[in-house]
Order: sequence, then structure tokens, then C-alpha cells
Amino acid sequence: MTPAVAAAVLLAAVTHATWNAIAHTIKDQVVAFTLIAGGGTLIGAVAVCFAPFPASGAWPYLIVSAVVHLGYQALLMRSFSLGDFGQMYPIARGTAPLLVTVLAAVFVGESLDRWQATGVAVASAGLVGVALWGMRSAETKPQWPALTAAVATGVAIAAYTVVDGVGVRESGTPLGYIGWLMILQGSLIPLYALFARRGRLLPQLRPHLKLGLLGATLSVGAYALVLWAQTQAALAPIAALRESSIIVGAAIGALFFKERFGTPRIAAAGLMVLGIGLMLRTS
Repeated sequence: MTPAVAAAVLLAAVTHATWNAIAHTIKDQVVAFTLIAGGGTLIGAVAVCFAPFPASGAWPYLIVSAVVHLGYQALLMRSFSLGDFGQMYPIARGTAPLLVTVLAAVFVGESLDRWQATGVAVASAGLVGVALWGMRSAETKPQWPALTAAVATGVAIAAYTVVDGVGVRESGTPLGYIGWLMILQGSLIPLYALFARRGRLLPQLRPHLKLGLLGATLSVGAYALVLWAQTQAALAPIAALRESSIIVGAAIGALFFKERFGTPRIAAAGLMVLGIGLMLRTS
């Protein structure tokens, strides 16, 4: 992995944590994801005007990815509505690189060396610390429905990461791939919201329009950077580096949502940084 690729993925990590925080800020999650998904569709429509049409081999991956992304967004909405951002975000994002490592080995032929395997173990230890530290507080009880939704979100993230990693390589155009992906998956949630909240949706969207569209722009930009990186390097190290967004997400939760962080979470975040570094050692 070159420094340019690593920098792009790190920027994507910060951007991704930021748009997730924006989505969490809008308390009505249907409104939040309607704006983010709908804005992504508009951005995608503009992008495809300036990009080649994806190769035919990419379209099965695009269709599968759109379906998986829909499930991911529904699960993310569920976890954000049930739990604290600083806990749900690390679980959802931290589950993914471990699964991507396995899926990439099985379906793409990527394998771990000893440094990367050690990194997976160290990062897993950090994940447990970052995600579950809040449970030790006397006033904070385990939020089992939220935790289940967050873990399921991580499974969906791992699935679309591998699908898109293969699909974008088949497409021959990262910009065209992200554009059509946004069009395919971004219109489904707004259509659902229009049906479910007939006559009530537009007044509910209006107060959050600017914030939601900012989230959409950050969302598309973050994933576009990751898709480009996946054409330049192996999937597992990119997934691991991207999930440094976990640390950004935990910090956002502490700074803006007044959620607990504490010394143990700082130590756990350090373990995650070390684990990511080990997984990238031979990349």
C-alpha cells in the first residue's frame, strides 16, 4: 500500500465517522437516512455523467451490493436509534475488518501473514475495550437489541466491502461504479419514506435539509475514496485501515454527545491502532 493510498483511506475514515455522527444527530433516523440516501442518489446521477459506463462484469456485483447496502442502512438506523453512538459505531465498524479478512481469503484468495494475523487479534482486543467499556458504568446497562443490530451491521459492512472490492475492479471505472451504486441503492430509502409518511415527509425533512445533504456528500466521498483504494491494494488491509474511523467515532461520541470515553477506552484505542499497524506491516 502506497502512502497516497493509505492517506486516502485515512481521510475516508475521518469522513465516514463524521457522516455517521451527522446521521446520529438527526433523531428521526428515517429522516436522516432519507436525506443522506437521497442526496447520495443525486450525487451519483451527476457522477455518472462524467464517468465511463461500468463494464458488464461489474453489474452483478452492483446489484448485490445495492441490496446489501439497503440492509446495512436499515440495521445502522436501528442501532443508532437504540444505542449510544460511541458504543454502536465501534461495534458496527470494528466487526467488519475481521470478517473481511476471512471473506477475502475465501472468495478473493487473499491470505494473512503472521503480522496481519497478530494484528487481527490485537485489533479485536481493542474493539472489545472501545465498544464495551461503557457497560461497566453502574448507570449504563447492556443494550442487547442495539448490540445485536450493531453486530449485524458489521456483517453487512463486511459483505458489501468484499462485493464492492471485486465489483469495482471489474468495472474499470471507480467513479462510474460509485455513481451507479448510489443511484441503485440510494433511491430505495426515500421511496420507502414517501410511502410510509405520506403527506408528512417534506415538513419533517425541511429542518434537517442542509445537515442531511452534508452527510450525503461526506458519505459518497468517503466510500468513493475506499473504492478507489480497493483498485490499488488488497481488501483486508484497506478494511483494517478504514476502521480507524472507530477511534474517530468514539472521540466524536465523547466530545459532541457527552458519552463516556475514559482512560480504558484510550488504551483500547491504542491497541486498535497497533493492530491496524500490524495488519498493514507487509502491505
